[in-house]
Amino acid sequence: MAKGSKGKGYLNLGYLASVILAIIPITNLLLGVYSRFTKKNLPGAIFNILLFPLFWVIDLICIVIYRKLKFLI
Repeated sequence: MAKGSKGKGYLNLGYLASVILAIIPITNLLLGVYSRFTKKNLPGAIFNILLFPLFWVIDLICIVIYRKLKFLI
């Protein structure tokens, strides 16, 4: 396995898999809620459900630019 193939995106998957999952809206919603819930960020998980379009764009930008979920998590 190549060095650095593990990422900090969704479920600690690699960069490409996290980008693909971030582009698809339903997987972004489910994995965003799951990620926030597992990090004990219950208000963030609830806001992710209520304000999904905003969180979708922010998560997508974070995955593409920073290669990890950096904000709102």
